[in-house]
Amino acid sequence: MRRSAVREETILLPGSAGAYVPDPSGAAQPGDLTTELIETDWWSDDLVARAGIPVVDVPFVSIGGGIGSFVTVDYLRICGVPTSSIRVLTQLEHPWESYEYLTRVSQIPREERLRSDSASCPDNIWGFPSYAVREAFATKSPRRLLQVAVEPIFDDYYTPKAGHAFATMEKEYHRISYPETVVKGQVRMVRRRVGGGYFTILTPPENTTPTRRVAYRSRFVHVAIGYPGLKFLPDLMDYRERHRDYSSVVNAYEPHEQIYSRLRAGPGTVLVRGGGIVASRVLQRLIDDRDARGLQTQILHVFRTFTTKSHGPHIWMRRRGGDGWAYQGFNYPKSVWGGQLKSRMRKLEGNARADLYKIFGGTNTPRRRSWQRQMARGRAEGWYRPFQGEITAMEPHGAGNVRVELKTEHGLEKVTVLGVIDCTGLEADISEHRVLADLLEHSGAGRNPLDRLDVDRTFEVRGTRNDPGRMHASGTATLGGYFPGVDTFLGLQIAAQEIADDLARLGFCKRLGPIRSTSQWWKWARGKPV
Repeated sequence: MRRSAVREETILLPGSAGAYVPDPSGAAQPGDLTTELIETDWWSDDLVARAGIPVVDVPFVSIGGGIGSFVTVDYLRICGVPTSSIRVLTQLEHPWESYEYLTRVSQIPREERLRSDSASCPDNIWGFPSYAVREAFATKSPRRLLQVAVEPIFDDYYTPKAGHAFATMEKEYHRISYPETVVKGQVRMVRRRVGGGYFTILTPPENTTPTRRVAYRSRFVHVAIGYPGLKFLPDLMDYRERHRDYSSVVNAYEPHEQIYSRLRAGPGTVLVRGGGIVASRVLQRLIDDRDARGLQTQILHVFRTFTTKSHGPHIWMRRRGGDGWAYQGFNYPKSVWGGQLKSRMRKLEGNARADLYKIFGGTNTPRRRSWQRQMARGRAEGWYRPFQGEITAMEPHGAGNVRVELKTEHGLEKVTVLGVIDCTGLEADISEHRVLADLLEHSGAGRNPLDRLDVDRTFEVRGTRNDPGRMHASGTATLGGYFPGVDTFLGLQIAAQEIADDLARLGFCKRLGPIRSTSQWWKWARGKPV
């Protein structure tokens, strides 16, 4: 939707470090940040000592503790790094916590399927046996093996169940002794150290240490903080601020079960906005409830861009489309993970790279047969109405309802709905995250052509090198770099492999050659510790 002057609100995710908020100027208690530290780009050991902040020495620090940290630590452990040489600084209880929260509230509970292929296994760097093979053995049915064999022409792409992915990650989590690497707390900043390496400042949980901050002095730092939070579009935020109504106008990535409950209690109309995978899942939930409970729910679905046919620059880069949707099996064409697009992207710089992102990027969703049948039935029976439009105003209307003014191709239209579910995505501005904002201001980091964190082909953060130390980053914060599929299971694994290879060249870990890879796979297959 078109953006107005109304501010956009950032809502924190579980375990998020939050939006950037400057610290007070001076130490609030023993071992706190001082004005001198906050304003200094390069920290000496003496400067930290004068502030009374205790220092912990460890070679490798990973910031975030989500799936990006998990797969990177998995690679390093397989490459021979002991847990004593790794510390993961996080607020999460386990690596998949934030991801499971987002999938659950966006209508992908554990029993439903993710948007990830069979071989993208965060618990298994080799990708074999794949999710489909393991599911076939677990269910004693060849159904999923046949699906993989004929996808996507004769069947939909196979995707694993969310619960299967989380359960296998938990098994690997214990196999590599990941809990031994975890330190709980909130990371405040990373600064370059005089003499090499970095200081990472952690705020531990309250009353767990005698000082407010702890400094981790390391040679290597890995930043994998994920999304800093949810961002509402201006019209939604304006409505919520003016009317203090947080239950009728919602983001799909926040809990919104109340809307489905109200629809079960009586007939109602709901407005869905967006054209991605989350919009697909919300529609499926609405239609499943309608069918299972005999409800009379009416669904209005507004698209910013209404796609009616296949589209793309030429025959080799066309994406299927129709009924408003742009269809694609995964976030990006599969060749970005290991084919021609991956190779091509690694050679491009600046605007040329940004232009290619625009060509194969954009909002899209899988074309799953079950969804197609549901929506076709809804259009035919008149209770599902998709159209192109823009929300121009929203006001409360009666008991819990919202009056929405829409600008469509037929002019202005006013509808009364029980709720508005916005499915337009997550926050993307890296400056909204305090750690990344500090890196941009004080540690030499810059932005790439898509305004995310600029990393090179090994995922080293450009401008932050402090020999003999290195800073790497992976995940959504690096989108726009030389590798497109960064915010996916397989993308996080590819980034972790590049980082591990870079660290092996620097002598921190062993190279994952054929012999080590084979022996470690056998350990994985038998469930033996690394």
